[in-house]
Amino acid sequence: MRPRLERLVRELAKFGAVGALGFLVNVAIFNLCIHTFQLAPIRSGVVSQVVAIGTNYLGNRYWTYRHIDKNQIHRETVLFFFFSGIGLVLENGILALSHYGFGYTSPLADNISKNVIGLAIGTVFRFWAYRTWVFRVGAQQAQGGSGAGEGTGDEADDEEPARAGTEAGTEAPNGHRTPAQSRGGSAAASPASGGVRLTRARSTPAASGSRGVRGVEVGGLAAEEQREDRRKLLK
Repeated sequence: MRPRLERLVRELAKFGAVGALGFLVNVAIFNLCIHTFQLAPIRSGVVSQVVAIGTNYLGNRYWTYRHIDKNQIHRETVLFFFFSGIGLVLENGILALSHYGFGYTSPLADNISKNVIGLAIGTVFRFWAYRTWVFRVGAQQAQGGSGAGEGTGDEADDEEPARAGTEAGTEAPNGHRTPAQSRGGSAAASPASGGVRLTRARSTPAASGSRGVRGVEVGGLAAEEQREDRRKLLK
């Protein structure tokens, strides 16, 4: 949770720095259009906002979100100017409401309504729209996280059979044979899983001349040999 919060704070700081530059461009062009070119407030606001949008796009694309995949520049550009246009409508709508609706026609009132109230509302909207729809920050982080999780799960699945086979086929620490080995099983390495595979010892035919009794190897001695030893002791 904390690394994600730190990334969000850094993103906000960069976005705010780019927005501050765009704000200076916006205010400068707005007042230049009003006082120098004698344009109407709404027209001046639209011109200044368009120039500021271009400045913000360059700053966000090549600084704030420079780590985001650049394979869809055309799509990003279209969406960026689309959502910036909505922000432009919000800012200038508040300016129009203040100037023509409430009758605050002084230059100070126009700057407060557009560059303070309207800009604050437009900035919140643009930040949400840029990171959600334009640069898709959340989707990129989710893809990175799921890829890392899948890799970890696969490694765990590969290690589990090998661990289980090794524990089943190895001897106990005190030198005694495990129950599986004492029942006639033998340990053999499995090349596929890297573990140990248990195989039962096959019965071997007895020596020629016997009565067809098959001896099973137990502890290195055949059962038939043990019977012969008992017969000699009885004689």
